[in-house]
Amino acid sequence: MEDGHSIHVSVRDEQEHRRTPKCSQSSLPTRQLRASRTARTLHAGRGIKVNEARWLQTSPPLSNRIPGIGTKMFPTSSLLAFCFVAARLVSGQQVGTLQAENHPSLPSQKCTASGCTTQQTAVVLDSNWRWTHATNSSTNCYTGNTWNAQLCPDPTTCTANCALDGADYAGTYGITTSGNALTLKFVTGSNVGSRVYLMANTTNYQNFQLLNQEFTFDVDMSNLGCGLNGALYLSEMPMDGGLSSTNKAGAKYGTGYCDSQCPQDLKFIQGKANVQGWTGSASDPNSGSGSVGTCCNEMDIWEANKNAAAFTPHVCSSKGLTACTDATTCGTGDNRYAQTAICDKDGCDFNSYRMGDQTFLGPGKTVDTNSKFTVVTQFIATGGTLTEIRRIYVQNGKVIQNSNTNIAGISPAVNSITDTFCNAQKGTFGDTNSFEARGGLAAMGAALQRGMVLALSIWDDHAAGMYWLDSTYPTNASTSSPGVARGPCSTTSGDPKTVESTEASNSVTFSNIKFGDLNSTFSAGTGNGNGNGNGNGNGNGGGSTGGGSIAAWQQCGGMGWTGSGTCVSGSTCTVLNPYYSQCIPH
Repeated sequence: MEDGHSIHVSVRDEQEHRRTPKCSQSSLPTRQLRASRTARTLHAGRGIKVNEARWLQTSPPLSNRIPGIGTKMFPTSSLLAFCFVAARLVSGQQVGTLQAENHPSLPSQKCTASGCTTQQTAVVLDSNWRWTHATNSSTNCYTGNTWNAQLCPDPTTCTANCALDGADYAGTYGITTSGNALTLKFVTGSNVGSRVYLMANTTNYQNFQLLNQEFTFDVDMSNLGCGLNGALYLSEMPMDGGLSSTNKAGAKYGTGYCDSQCPQDLKFIQGKANVQGWTGSASDPNSGSGSVGTCCNEMDIWEANKNAAAFTPHVCSSKGLTACTDATTCGTGDNRYAQTAICDKDGCDFNSYRMGDQTFLGPGKTVDTNSKFTVVTQFIATGGTLTEIRRIYVQNGKVIQNSNTNIAGISPAVNSITDTFCNAQKGTFGDTNSFEARGGLAAMGAALQRGMVLALSIWDDHAAGMYWLDSTYPTNASTSSPGVARGPCSTTSGDPKTVESTEASNSVTFSNIKFGDLNSTFSAGTGNGNGNGNGNGNGNGGGSTGGGSIAAWQQCGGMGWTGSGTCVSGSTCTVLNPYYSQCIPH
């Protein structure tokens, strides 16, 4: 999201433990019931939900289960103190043992011109959703919007005292897989939303190096309404989750998150507790933020519901996960555009509705969100530098090129993200161009070449109602002003209390994830086109281009194609399959 306004960052979490504390649980079986509440962090492109499970454990008092130990002999405070001392002997964020961690399988495919090979990948839940408790007891390290003062008096002690535990993916979070499909339910019990990452194996995230490559997936968001976001994006997280002497959980437990918003609500950053300077929200008893943020490059491939969609690169001045420690480096509040701010929070987005085509994507439109379709994103490089991000859709066997811009000030009309497009968009909409200031597409391409982690999530927006994606934003601005109209939803449709009640059964399904060489992950059908030919090769499959030379990387032929077959100088119309030919640069 590139609204140019300050972003409210919050953490919402609620946990309750009503039992006598103890130091060891391995020999003390207990029946455990879980529920959870959501914690949210809004950033310009996406509101991230982070929550810990609230464990309601029903079991006999400790004194009834261990002969010779009772509350008179060892009162609660003494047991906590003993656990505290024992934990101080261990250095590092620990792994709990109260819930087994089993990653749901989600196969993906790596493709070349010769075909695709299945990868045995899986998903893992983000660590900030997980229950964080004392290493040798069920005592919360964090409750409401405060840290446990005994367990977490400072970052080092807290890191040694606290552990992350496993997750019940389906039962608590509504996360299920079937074959190559992942379904994320919006509300499951008292849990709202979720975020997962794709794993290459049990201890490392899948490394996506996509410069001059493409990424493809199918999505069904027919059950995802206004005010919600089913997001799929890349983050330059460490592949092992930042596994270290202070982080013994690693990618297996979903650690190491970062993004271009430099979120400060994460409870652990680079293996250390973010307890220093932690401040609870004055308006929300379950929200807060610490003094440290976690920054990195981010590529929002897909942020959408059935009414609107956007893809947005965000870049940073640093490589990989970088901690920010003050308002100027984190870009907090009025420092959003400070020269010292590490990341570009606004990004450079392409939302078809916002770019002037309100008939392109939605229920019953050219890309019909009432049914499943394929989304292809190509990261085109020239001389090793990212120069263009292209979007293609495939639905019912028909290739549909992305919509063209229809905004005064962005001329000629284009249907992809380039630096030229970004500069024109920023100027036309009156936005600060922090994207260009931090390196633009070249910086994004460098991150794609180094490698990024895939994140998939579903969430609602307690800060801005998702209006930046699917409605009028700012909500009090005139829709006649360029860039204000983002989608057809009303300016009251994203109220979280309403959405979490009326849209509780909503969900999104991502499936058929493929990545690899350009034009290797999808095949065209007979082509249907929207006939929006403009003489620059942006007509959709089967629609006329209106004549003239076709730009590099545009379609130039294939079954059903009726447009020109002549490419601009320096490119040749190359047959990729019987249904699709493309202008490939020499």
